[in-house]
Amino acid sequence: MQFKHLLRQKWELGLKPYTRTFVMWMVCAGIAGVACGAVGAVFFHLVSWATGMRQAHPWLLYLLPVGGLVIVFVYRICRMGTERGTNAVLESAQQGKRAPLRLTPLIIMATFITHLLGGSAGREGAALQIGGSMGGWFGEKMRLDRNSQRVMVLAGMSAVFAALFGTPLTAAVFSMEVICVGIIYHSALLPCALASLISYGTAVLLGTKPERFVVHGSAALSFDNAWRALLLAVGCAILGILFCVTMHTASHLYQTKLKNQYLRILVGSALIILFTLVVGTRAYNGAGMDVVEHAITEGELVHPAAFILKLLLTAITLGCGFRGGEIVPTFFVGSTFGCLVGPLLGLDPGLAAALALVATFCAVTNCPIASILLGVELFGAEPLLLYLLVCAVSYLLSGHYSLYSSQMTLGPKLTNPPPEKPVESFCH
Repeated sequence: MQFKHLLRQKWELGLKPYTRTFVMWMVCAGIAGVACGAVGAVFFHLVSWATGMRQAHPWLLYLLPVGGLVIVFVYRICRMGTERGTNAVLESAQQGKRAPLRLTPLIIMATFITHLLGGSAGREGAALQIGGSMGGWFGEKMRLDRNSQRVMVLAGMSAVFAALFGTPLTAAVFSMEVICVGIIYHSALLPCALASLISYGTAVLLGTKPERFVVHGSAALSFDNAWRALLLAVGCAILGILFCVTMHTASHLYQTKLKNQYLRILVGSALIILFTLVVGTRAYNGAGMDVVEHAITEGELVHPAAFILKLLLTAITLGCGFRGGEIVPTFFVGSTFGCLVGPLLGLDPGLAAALALVATFCAVTNCPIASILLGVELFGAEPLLLYLLVCAVSYLLSGHYSLYSSQMTLGPKLTNPPPEKPVESFCH
């Protein structure tokens, strides 16, 4: 009897809560993974179709003002501000304020219009918003407690990110890492991993194509490669700061100088059209993954100043109210910068483009672990030690600049940081 009582006590106090939690996440993350994978696949095909249509019909660029007005109008009648975007989803994970489910169709519609008509934007930022709103909705409908609902937001973010870009390992870690600088919310590991893997598998079954690149050049860690990669990472940290400052400054200028949202997006549309006509190429419109691919696999640049031109057009586009995301433009900016600077340092241009992409992504998101994993999934594991080096350097030197104003800082990057006001977070 005593042994039986001891077993029951061990079960009640030890194994039972873990088993119950395991079963809960298997069910919840599984359902969310399938749903988010399906939605992510639909979104992937919509953006791909929009890109093909824009490239086949250049005149669509001149409809950009009309598309902009539609975006503002629909967001306003749905009572959704266009300024918050991904920050609203981060806040829902941090504070438990659920992002409304209507954000999903809105961001899909707005991103589709942006890509179809020639705005410069990505898609993974939209994926975080879609996944966060869907994950929060599932958590609420499944009557999970508040903390578990916040975890479901992270799981949803991981799921759609994995479905859209084909990087489930990066997606699982990125959502846990991006919320708070210096903290990874390990309690969310199982649901984020399950949701991202199931979503990735679902999306592949529905016809999505994961992004993969072949990197040429010696990727082995040697003294020569190491110091050259280190110098490249220093440049990427500066570039990451420039990217963040430019994005935030553009948004601030639009909002302070042009109070009316309709006028703001009309002015932005005119600037995008003018910019495109002046540079004389459509390479900077849309996401620009074809340029990224050429920089990495062929070591070719569309223009030596491509990284600056893409940065400016992205700031003009997203600052005025068009939607999409900043992550793929970050890939464009980082890879073209690396392809330009790498040969000057003695690095193969393709390898330098890959390293710079990873380092710049790390600099703007403050997610070094996810950035290293991103390199492995996109380019293979051979340059793994170089990924580690460039991410470590860019993470520190980029300071606390970030694409996301709602990103919290709990783990300072300096060993003796200046005194700051403490920040509350769900990571406590």
